[in-house]
Amino acid sequence: MLDLKIIPVTPFAQNCSLLYDTETKDAVLIDPGGEAAKLRAALDELGVTLKEIWLTHGHLDHAGGADELREELGVPVIGPHKDDQFWMDGITSQWAQYGHPGMGRSVVPDRYLEHGETLSLGGVDFDVIHAPGHTPGHVVIVNAALKIAFVGDVIFQGSIGRTDFPKGNHQQLIDSIRERLFPLGDDIRFVPGHGGMSTFGQERRSNPFVGDHVVSSAPNVSGPG
Repeated sequence: MLDLKIIPVTPFAQNCSLLYDTETKDAVLIDPGGEAAKLRAALDELGVTLKEIWLTHGHLDHAGGADELREELGVPVIGPHKDDQFWMDGITSQWAQYGHPGMGRSVVPDRYLEHGETLSLGGVDFDVIHAPGHTPGHVVIVNAALKIAFVGDVIFQGSIGRTDFPKGNHQQLIDSIRERLFPLGDDIRFVPGHGGMSTFGQERRSNPFVGDHVVSSAPNVSGPG
């Protein structure tokens, strides 16, 4: 059986997800953006062993802690799509520019992800969905049977990801949400990169950017991530 602990990290309060098997105690960290010591302490507190690190995209607050954890724990970094490598190359300098040198560092994954691939923990497979727009290489990690998705900064409760960063694309983001995420089912709960959880159904009903009632005229306004 899989369980989930959400650990906010970095000054941006990014939701790092600690997903673990309650029987085998194997675990993965999804989007360890920084504060590696805090994340190691969470692993120790639960008595779980980190097996892999999964990244949804290459922004500093999602990928900044991956290289340090890989070095210390000897685990592979997997994802995102290769088109986000230019973001991951600049993480060290980006954190310094934000006034937090040492918060995270640049990383090259051991494996990039492609649309349609799968990841696995505890015998449970997760589908990889390429969902560009916020960044060109953004992926979403989802298990439809468990009704859970890890969406990074693609969609939030009541908002969507920013598209004013380099290589962001507003229409791509809308299409990723409407054509690749919403068809998975209204009952899919998702962990966003920031803020509280929601469901695709709730966002279809009420999201002011991609909801069914506004999608045809949604304005090009940036969200929080």
